[in-house]
Amino acid sequence: MAGCAARVPPGSEARLSLATFLLGASVLALPLLTRAGLQGRTGLALYVAGLNALLLLLYRPPRYQIAIRACFLGFVFGCGVLLSFSQSSWNHFGWYVCSLSLFHYSEYLVTAVNNPKSLSLDSFLLNHSLEYTVAALSSWIEFTLENIFWPDLKQITWLSTTGLLMVVFGECLRKAAMFTAGSNFNHVVQSEKSDTHTLVTSGVYAWFRHPSYVGWFYWSIGTQVMLCNPICGVVYALTVWRFFRDRTEEEEISLIHFFGEEYLEYKKRVPTGLPFIKGVKVEL
Repeated sequence: MAGCAARVPPGSEARLSLATFLLGASVLALPLLTRAGLQGRTGLALYVAGLNALLLLLYRPPRYQIAIRACFLGFVFGCGVLLSFSQSSWNHFGWYVCSLSLFHYSEYLVTAVNNPKSLSLDSFLLNHSLEYTVAALSSWIEFTLENIFWPDLKQITWLSTTGLLMVVFGECLRKAAMFTAGSNFNHVVQSEKSDTHTLVTSGVYAWFRHPSYVGWFYWSIGTQVMLCNPICGVVYALTVWRFFRDRTEEEEISLIHFFGEEYLEYKKRVPTGLPFIKGVKVEL
């Protein structure tokens, strides 16, 4: 899977993914079809079938693998927008769907623009880990059950708005970190230093040592605040805190090995940005 994008002409991945993401998002026009006489489910089925047929007609592997993922995320984003404006107790779930799909798509797009050498289908982060998938499914199940039995719990607009602001903050901070780091950013912790790898200490890295982790930390918790999910809210906070504690220590071991005293001085000046996480302990 990781090698598929490498065979696509350099520089075209971003344009291809953006075009197909927008194609998928055209599901926003579906209400117009239903007003024209098509039944909702029938129209949706025809739309999905037509999209896939069009992608198969236009693209061949490996471009199709990129296109189908970007189109799927665009489709989910469009559905999220429609749900957000629905007059139902599911409108805040629509906010969540938009946030989730946009996060995964933008991870690929920014990598394609910023660091194409590290780009692969894995850059969508759709197959991040089993734990990530279980966490997402758990939050959907909790929202659904609570929406059925305690619908008023899902209509605390000020709380959902707070979660949305956390999500926007986290997303913007993470993408700012990716752009600032440039080719130094990678979704996988590196064990060997490349010739072009430099220590980035400017921009958002002057505020936090791990701004991309800080962004993802608040983004993930914000999604559960947005959904007014009390159980997953607590579980997510504890789980992502532990994950980033271990991830930060793992990464800093490599960074100390790569940059030595330069990183140790940077470590003294700048905090991790993650609450109660100081990074790897260095014995002097």
